[in-house]
Amino acid sequence: MKSLILAITLVSLVIGLPTPAPEKSLQPIQRQKKHADSGYGSDVVGYDPHHHEEPQGSWKKKLTWKEEWKQEWKTVKQEVWKKTWEQIKVPVWKEIKVPVWKEIKVPDWKIIQTPVWKEIKVPVWKEVKVPDWKVVQVPAWKEVQVPVWKEIQVPDWKKTYVPEWVKEYVPGSKQLGKDQNGWEYVAHDLWKKKLIWKPIWNKVWKTEKKQEWVTEKKQVWKEEKVQIWRTEKKQEWITEKKQEWKEEKVQIWRTEKKEEWVTEKKLEYKTEWKENKVPAWKEIQVPTWKKVYKPVWEKVWVEEHHDHHEHHDHHEYGGGYDDQQNNYGGSGDSYGYHKK
Repeated sequence: MKSLILAITLVSLVIGLPTPAPEKSLQPIQRQKKHADSGYGSDVVGYDPHHHEEPQGSWKKKLTWKEEWKQEWKTVKQEVWKKTWEQIKVPVWKEIKVPVWKEIKVPDWKIIQTPVWKEIKVPVWKEVKVPDWKVVQVPAWKEVQVPVWKEIQVPDWKKTYVPEWVKEYVPGSKQLGKDQNGWEYVAHDLWKKKLIWKPIWNKVWKTEKKQEWVTEKKQVWKEEKVQIWRTEKKQEWITEKKQEWKEEKVQIWRTEKKEEWVTEKKLEYKTEWKENKVPAWKEIQVPTWKKVYKPVWEKVWVEEHHDHHEHHDHHEYGGGYDDQQNNYGGSGDSYGYHKK
């Protein structure tokens, strides 16, 4: 009776074992069991190690995310040295010819102003002070070039006319009149005197002026605006002496310069180019790697589990598939299959 119960239990155990997927490597593991009630120490009765059942399940698609490294290009700035050219000035001594003037004295005539006193009537005003703006003339000296004329004698020809009597022929006849006796006189082939003006060229010496330029100081008047106190006056007339300036010519000795040339050194600046290096930033492309996840469909084996009628025997004999797992000391994968 005990042997029959043990055989039925083993058959139920074999039927309820999990079915491994074909692509996975499965290795059967034999286990021994000692029944608690029986005192037998032999192997499991009725188990054939060469017996394999067909796997029950199906292939299905499973969506997984696969890691990949994607190469990208990133723009970064790299410091470089840029070559620049700078324009500089270099001093150079150059020999040049400069004029030197030698002073000489030449006679000349100069117009000067001499003071003259003249009596005039001037008004006298009673003063009242009022503020006002006035444009005044301020004297200033300015160097100007003035012409100086030098008289020279040049030859010239002058055309003159002198009177001269010439003999002129009168053709034809001319009635001269009648005498006392009634005789009529007629003149033939007459000559008459004619006064003409004969041109004569005479050599004369003409005085001409040769212009030369000298530097003189000329007083000019510059306008300025200043604040004044305007005086309002009551008019009265008094006699005063006013100084006036009269022009006179005086002989002076004008200084003229004779030009000579001497050699001197002049400092000049020559343009040259100087090379400099300055830092600059340059944009370059460098590769970088970025982790991305790509969806991939994988083919996996899905086992199909069926409920058997041995559950009734399990309740009847006091042990089923779950009890066998516990008795063998492992989970459902401990019955001889390891998934790798």
